[in-house]
Amino acid sequence: MSTPKFRLEATWVDHGEEPAKMKLALTNLSGADLKNFRLSYTGLMRVKADVKEENATFVKRFANFHQFDPLDGVVVADGETWEFTVQNLTSNAQHRMDGPKSGYLTLEDGTHVDVDTGDLQIEGRPSEFAGNLVPEGKLTDPIAVVPWPNHVAVGDFDTPPVVLCAAEGTSADEKRAINTVAALAKRLKHELPDRLRLTNVPGGRKLTLVNNAALASEAYELSFAKDEVVLTYGDKAGLNYGLITLSHMMDGAKAEPTKFKFPTSGEIKDAPRYEWRGSHLDVSRQFYPTDAVERFIDILAWNKLNKFHWHLSDDEGWRVEIKGYPNLTKDGAVMGEGHAMPAQLGAGHESTGGFYTQDEIKELIVHGQALNVEIMPELDIPGHCNAVLAAYPELRDPEEPEDNYRSIQGYPNNAINPGIPATYKFIETVMEEISELFPSKYIHVGGDEVDENSWLQSPAAQKVMNEERLNGTMQLQAHFLGKVQKTIRKKGKIVGGWDEVSHGGGIDKEGGTLLFAWQKPEVGLELAEQGYDVVMTPGQAYYLDMAQSPAWQESGAFWAGYASPEKTYTYEAAGEFPDHLKGRLKGVQACIWSEHLISRQVFNHQVFPRLNAIAEAGWTEKDNKDWPRFAAQCKLLPRL
Repeated sequence: MSTPKFRLEATWVDHGEEPAKMKLALTNLSGADLKNFRLSYTGLMRVKADVKEENATFVKRFANFHQFDPLDGVVVADGETWEFTVQNLTSNAQHRMDGPKSGYLTLEDGTHVDVDTGDLQIEGRPSEFAGNLVPEGKLTDPIAVVPWPNHVAVGDFDTPPVVLCAAEGTSADEKRAINTVAALAKRLKHELPDRLRLTNVPGGRKLTLVNNAALASEAYELSFAKDEVVLTYGDKAGLNYGLITLSHMMDGAKAEPTKFKFPTSGEIKDAPRYEWRGSHLDVSRQFYPTDAVERFIDILAWNKLNKFHWHLSDDEGWRVEIKGYPNLTKDGAVMGEGHAMPAQLGAGHESTGGFYTQDEIKELIVHGQALNVEIMPELDIPGHCNAVLAAYPELRDPEEPEDNYRSIQGYPNNAINPGIPATYKFIETVMEEISELFPSKYIHVGGDEVDENSWLQSPAAQKVMNEERLNGTMQLQAHFLGKVQKTIRKKGKIVGGWDEVSHGGGIDKEGGTLLFAWQKPEVGLELAEQGYDVVMTPGQAYYLDMAQSPAWQESGAFWAGYASPEKTYTYEAAGEFPDHLKGRLKGVQACIWSEHLISRQVFNHQVFPRLNAIAEAGWTEKDNKDWPRFAAQCKLLPRL
């Protein structure tokens, strides 16, 4: 990659006496004068409609995409800088990545060239670092296992064996399970030697596998001796988890032999706390290629997380091939100059995006099944549909005024219309293909963040509201989602959705409707009281795009506050649930929203070790959790 010829730097100016403003400085390093140009940039700190600009002319904004022109006659000589300021923004900056995430210039001849962007700095005061958010920690036992087992009574620790070798008499299916986990460990931590082996080797220790149908499916037990390890398991999942636990222990003892050992006596008895132990991944705001998604599934399995909530559509992109609607991936999966969707969230002028073919998805499903990871697809409707509408504008009422409402992310008229017959044909076709493609019993329909003014000036929507005696946007959404639920049930599937699915009267609670409580912890209890099954994923603790500290040099969002690794670890989803409602609490889930995750480095900083902390919250009983012990172990775990 060549060195950029232009650099855009931003400074946050907030003296408290007047509304804060952002100062932008474009430096020309091209070797020639710059004139008659236009600057485009993407940034989550958006200008409002009444933006005030100095030394520039505001051209337009579309969600996070901004365009400004210099004043007439401005020439930026080589090595010189053009500065301008903008005031009246949607929020005040809190962190270094709140400024422009990407930019490009449109030159006098119509060509486009990328602009490098720097961190947002603060005028007039130093920007602080958060420091080390994970302490050295303290072990309760000198073994490395995350999530921590629910019964540990081991002793007589020693250096680990060279490898654990399958005992004579191991069945073919058991050997396949050993091979699966051995390959998983090698993919995730190739720098460490083999943990498991199918044949004997001098220096190896015998690994005996015993099936006990009396154990629960995901349960396993380990018994340690100097010359043998016995793994007893309930079913395929329990065998998998027991082998992963042994692999963790081998890794720790070999990677840090002064800190971790391997037991030669004692036992571990283990089973998960919750049935739903998940992680969501938003692949719309940033597209993750198939190899990255495959590794992400590996990481979930390594942490004994058993649900992958795949967020496949949003305003910024539609990511799954639908054969009946090919424009979804032709026009709805790509952004940039010359496309229906302009650049967003770190993208430049060149075409950016991508999608997963149905064949690629089938391969990832098989990969997950081998590791006991179920993939639940999410197609976010009726809101968050800018990409859908870019591909199929006929799903919008042509008589509804343009820019009648804007979503919280700034997208105009971004909800498909419940008053148009074409909408239901679209839903029927998409859900048919998704139902056939994904074996998961759940299809997540989104249902979140529909603006309260959506459809209120749509004649087609108003007709439905009058006929059905519906009052307002939320009741119309509930009516629409009820029809979607019937379509999904015909496919033998169960509806999942964000907590707003309960608004406006909600949808049918029978048959296992599963809602994900994200807005605040109290919502989960409210949903359970209404009769919904619930997965807890509150933004205040389990949204991994949230910054980990208020320090300026941290990255991430801040609308739900700050979630340090310790806060995420110690949060208790069941804390407010009375005993008679605890059966409604199906589990916990991390959410990885990708607006801020513009590089693999930022992803890893934001996600780990908080994802590992949520894995332990989903598996380990409250009384067995221990933050210092987790802190001492989590640095061993793999990252994306």
